[in-house]
Amino acid sequence: MAYEARAVVAREKGAPVSVETITVPDPGPGEVVVRIRACGVCHTDLHYREGAITDDFPFLLGHEAAGTVEAVGDGVTNVGPGDYVVLAWRAPCGRCRSCRRGRPWYCFDSANAAQPMTLAGGVPLAAALGIGAFAERTLVAADQAVKVDPAARPEAAGLIGCGVMAGFGAAVHTGEVGLGDSVAVIGCGGVGNAAIAGAALVGARRIIAVDLDPRKLEVALHFGATDTVNAAQADPVDAIRELTAGYGADVVIDAVGLPQTFRQAFYARDLAGTLVQVGVPDPSTTIELPLIDLFGRGGALKSSWYGDCLPSRDFPILIDLYLQGRFDLDRFVSETLPLEAVEDAFAKMQRGEVLRSVVVL
Repeated sequence: MAYEARAVVAREKGAPVSVETITVPDPGPGEVVVRIRACGVCHTDLHYREGAITDDFPFLLGHEAAGTVEAVGDGVTNVGPGDYVVLAWRAPCGRCRSCRRGRPWYCFDSANAAQPMTLAGGVPLAAALGIGAFAERTLVAADQAVKVDPAARPEAAGLIGCGVMAGFGAAVHTGEVGLGDSVAVIGCGGVGNAAIAGAALVGARRIIAVDLDPRKLEVALHFGATDTVNAAQADPVDAIRELTAGYGADVVIDAVGLPQTFRQAFYARDLAGTLVQVGVPDPSTTIELPLIDLFGRGGALKSSWYGDCLPSRDFPILIDLYLQGRFDLDRFVSETLPLEAVEDAFAKMQRGEVLRSVVVL
């Protein structure tokens, strides 16, 4: 039996989103229907609306979600009806060359539901990141549904499905921040603050938050930053060096994704330091660096895909840390709102007024 659900749809490039009734098919083999309880409003959803990812309109937006499994298809064993889950946009296949090499966090054939959800008249929807969770219900591949402790409130739990995991993993997995390291994070939105919180959790001794907005810098202190740099008032490279005895930080995380922030991160590293880019760049931008500097400074330049996470491993860990009071997911939730307010949430996000707006259903 198919389900009807209210959902946020982007019909045309750059046009305001609308709330419409969609059809969610009964789950087929390896699929599950999830009743969504909360979904964060992420920049990636706005990128989809703007046509910056693909032009496969219409899109069903939303991907940073927690909910309850309502129905499962044939062969599903990892979850069952009633299970409380966080949705992941990467579900390692276990068969591709990366999975076979023991690197499932780089899976090259991540699973999604085979059936499309549709608009009235049968028009197929492209689900954002294979999820489409600004909806009362959604259909995903079973391995995209990761069972977690139901004690975690959905407004907070859903955020580990994308932004929080991306930032935390950029520091802990990709950057391999360790006890006693110095870390600088450029860009203190949701992803940047998750990187700050992750670095603090694993014992970084100095964590430098860099942003143009003094309000965001104040928030960063609550997530574990030891120092702040207002990039509107000081050169970030000089300031980071000054705070690290003239050397630069062991790990610098670019959570913005602009050529200028990448360049700042590159030169703010200590010799043989690590640069991690987790901010998603505009596809049209480029970066140019003197090759002698690339060679002479050594170290590593890394991009972080989804925080190099393994959802089945990492989501339950972060939820447990949250429930133990060691990782403050609640602080990421700036406001809660209904489906009809997603367009307003995009505007607030663009103005830098929120860490995360969260749709509650």
